Amino acid sequence: MGFDFSFTQEQEEIRKLAYEFAVNEMRPVAAEYDEKEETPWAVMHKAHDLGLDAASGFPEQYGGGGIDLMSSLILTEQLAWGDAGIGVSINATGLCGAAILAMGTEEQKQKYISQFCDPKELRIGAMGLTEPNSGSDSMALETTATKVDGGFLLNGTKQFCTNGGIADIMVAFVTTDKSAGAAAIAGFVIEKDTPGMRQGRKESKLGVRASHTAQVIFEDCFVPEEARLGFDKEGNATGPGAIGALLMLEATRPLVAAGAVGIARAAYEFARDYSLERHAFGKPIARHEAIAFKLADMATEIDAAWLLTLRAAWMAQNGIPFARGEGSMAKLMAGDVAMRVTVDAVQVLGGYGYVKEYPVERMLRDAKITQIYEGTNQIQ
Repeated sequence: MGFDFSFTQEQEEIRKLAYEFAVNEMRPVAAEYDEKEETPWAVMHKAHDLGLDAASGFPEQYGGGGIDLMSSLILTEQLAWGDAGIGVSINATGLCGAAILAMGTEEQKQKYISQFCDPKELRIGAMGLTEPNSGSDSMALETTATKVDGGFLLNGTKQFCTNGGIADIMVAFVTTDKSAGAAAIAGFVIEKDTPGMRQGRKESKLGVRASHTAQVIFEDCFVPEEARLGFDKEGNATGPGAIGALLMLEATRPLVAAGAVGIARAAYEFARDYSLERHAFGKPIARHEAIAFKLADMATEIDAAWLLTLRAAWMAQNGIPFARGEGSMAKLMAGDVAMRVTVDAVQVLGGYGYVKEYPVERMLRDAKITQIYEGTNQIQ
């Protein structure tokens, strides 16, 4: 089974379309959405209309675009290059959809995934795993699902939910028995405006400020039996279970890494172009070794991170297990590279890199989250 670095014609078309969208629709408004911390609904609608959001990667049988993981990787990297915060808003539904696809019944997939893929209406998803007292330790959940007649009552708080409180469909991971450990972890689908579910505090973040992040609070929130992912109406298990689904979600790590690479590439390209135009001591600062060496290191690290990311995506797409943690390696490397490259980009611009007139300070702030979300770099 060969590993080919070249893009297919379809992948090149996706990259070109995403590039044009990033240039024309994302970059002109990126600073505005970052400053206002607003959800970029108008941009999200345009992305949905063009088939550039998470629905592009959902199976065709549910109305999705059916593109493969490598194509989704290319799309994610290019959108993050346009703007990381807007890119997160466009793609955040992917996690919710991935959880439903990983552990849902066929009826659940038909019901929920098809809603995300409706070409006439934008519907977004959220996933709730992190809690106030549990983040990377996903087995320490405190949000409970208590069995009652006809379904379950959910109680607890989910923290740092992208699209939390504004999503049309949310997947929440909870425990059905705190004494049973991992065996009691369950996933539930909760639809918008369900009584007992409400948005808590909306977070004001360092970076990716164009994405909506908030608490979701459950207070005796009733969900029917069929809302439990992987179980039919009679309560019979049909899927891999929540733990199996969480393990399957490991395949999304390359997409997180791709976003980090996109941020790094954007910062590097801006710093490179600036260094060719900015003159000091009679020549462009790019011709001074201190800057030239820094730019060379930035370019090298970005390529290294991208290659690790491509390998991980290729393995996941071909059903090859991450026996050595290849997905985590890509996420770890890409996040660290994004931070180093954006810090260096600010340094190349000097004082101009530190002010909001230029985008590299925003890219630096955006890069930090890539070392934190989807599992911090310290637990990869």
